[in-house]
Amino acid sequence: MQRYKQPVSVLVLIYTDKLEVLLLERTDHPGYWQSVTGSCEAGETPVETALREVREETGLDARQYALADWQVQNVYEIYPQWRHRYPPGITHNTEHVFGLKLPRPVAIRIAPGEHLNSRWLAWQDAAEKVFSPSNRAAIMQLPQHVFAG
Repeated sequence: MQRYKQPVSVLVLIYTDKLEVLLLERTDHPGYWQSVTGSCEAGETPVETALREVREETGLDARQYALADWQVQNVYEIYPQWRHRYPPGITHNTEHVFGLKLPRPVAIRIAPGEHLNSRWLAWQDAAEKVFSPSNRAAIMQLPQHVFAG
């Protein structure tokens, strides 16, 4: 029995006081850099998914830092090469955006099956490096979220 992903996911932008952003390089597509992402599992809220994905992909306990729901949802078309992961006929995903503020860059433990490398970059450089338009948009909004509070 095939277990499909739900078309609801999270994007967690991990950043520091100095607007350095953590990026992860995908194992299945070397050269594709991104923030922490992941699909909600059955019965999970987006916040629970964000906490789980941060732990799985970085080894960090997001509860020790400032996790904020940015109240941003992106609906986008799922890349054709990844549609087989979703129920038949599903072509779009709803992504919930979160920010996770750390006081400074920290060492992380990447998930070997998911990522090859990690890198902390200035927010402008991170925005240029990510492959996903919604990830880029979230990084570009970072200064507004940080300085609005």
